[in-house]
Amino acid sequence: MFWFNHGWGMGFGWVFMVLFWALVMLGIIYLIQLIVKGSKGEKGDTALDILKKRYAQGEITREEFERMREDLTKM
Repeated sequence: MFWFNHGWGMGFGWVFMVLFWALVMLGIIYLIQLIVKGSKGEKGDTALDILKKRYAQGEITREEFERMREDLTKM
């Protein structure tokens, strides 16, 4: 009890306080990163990617694919 009566207080209590606030700050930073990533959103497929998928799935013929691809690449 000697250390408690002479100004040392709770001993290493300050260490836990620093750790607590460090974890709070890390949590806030993590949440901000999630929000920023979410607002950017993932880029969707381009029109050419969609066209390639449709051709690969057999939804359009080769002639339709070539014609549409030409139209898209002219832009």
